[in-house]
Amino acid sequence: MRPTDRKIYLASKSPRRRELLRQIGVEFELLLLRDRAPVGPEISEDALPNEAPLDYVVRVAGDKASFAQKTMLWRKLPTRPVLAADTTVVLDGRILGKPANLAEAIAMLTSLSGRTHQVHTSVAVRHREEVWQYTQTSDVAFAQISAEQIHAYCATSEPYDKAGGYAIQGMASLFIREIGGSYSGIMGLPLFETAQLLQQAGLKIL
Repeated sequence: MRPTDRKIYLASKSPRRRELLRQIGVEFELLLLRDRAPVGPEISEDALPNEAPLDYVVRVAGDKASFAQKTMLWRKLPTRPVLAADTTVVLDGRILGKPANLAEAIAMLTSLSGRTHQVHTSVAVRHREEVWQYTQTSDVAFAQISAEQIHAYCATSEPYDKAGGYAIQGMASLFIREIGGSYSGIMGLPLFETAQLLQQAGLKIL
């Protein structure tokens, strides 16, 4: 069923996802999961035992979208499509989360130096009884980074609260030799695939 307006709910705190949705003209209202949410289990962002990184990112994005839709219904908000996403950085099959401190940020950047890693971003859209989901994977090749560069970068605020300890759209672009895949997907929301999902949910774009 086609939405009655062109606005969606975005279940994400990421300013980068907001910026990317605005880039393609999608109007949204933030629906943060801990803001007057219904009683129920929290969304776990901890990987399950032996859970593959790709399975992890699909599960977390899907759970976020499901919980956000329940929040919409519980708060009796106007019915609109709900969009959630999750991004995971993977090196040698190991998930690199968000560094909690300087030492973790330095360790992450050191491990990425001169290596190619993967970035999985899964996007889930729910509307009424239907769900659409797509997971995009990109390869990111880092050049060799000196210890001095790593320490200088980690002394800024940029590595923190970011999967893998870097932001491709920021100063870390100095380290990235090559990417294969979706630049916006590495940022946190692959725009081509996101637009396709929203159009399947009945949202008119352009």
